[in-house]
Amino acid sequence: MSTVAVRAGSRPLAGADVRLDRILLAVFVGIAVWHGSRAAWIELKAEIAQRLMLRAWSRSQDGEGVRPWPWADTHPIARLTVPRLGVDQLVLAGASGRTLAFGPGHLAGTALPGSPGNAVISGHRDTHFAFLRELRISDPLVVEGRDGRRHRYAVQSTEVVDRSQLRVAATTGDARLTLVTCYPFDALRPGGPLRYVVVARAE
Repeated sequence: MSTVAVRAGSRPLAGADVRLDRILLAVFVGIAVWHGSRAAWIELKAEIAQRLMLRAWSRSQDGEGVRPWPWADTHPIARLTVPRLGVDQLVLAGASGRTLAFGPGHLAGTALPGSPGNAVISGHRDTHFAFLRELRISDPLVVEGRDGRRHRYAVQSTEVVDRSQLRVAATTGDARLTLVTCYPFDALRPGGPLRYVVVARAE
């Protein structure tokens, strides 16, 4: 009788385990689907944004900045290409978090890309500026302004600095691009105290 009692008592526990497993599996699948659809929506939103920004860029060739969508607080000011890496990106006005979600941003108060002085452009290390880690000394960079003129630069140096180092944005007598992103590239958390800086001088 004791054997039967143990078996009889074990059945509800086993059934509860199965139900719990099914619930956990359903929750896991639901989370996976939610994350998958969220990732798909983010990718779709980014694709739509790129198309709208390209259209705004083509309409900006007259010299007047055109917002990519009516409520945008930014607009394309330049086009940055890196021939060796196949990089082709629009540079947006401003470097706020909202702007950097759509592309690299030009730091207000620094020279415009293609102009004399130090043009500072920042971008996220895991998206638009992930390619910075692949740049080599002497790599050519090309900047196209709204006037259609192209300006060639060559990578002169790369370094890691503390984010408090304001010298990277200092005014210079030569024409240069200073590209800045968070460091290290594979950090688990964004932000942090370090910045990866690439300096390219006009040729």
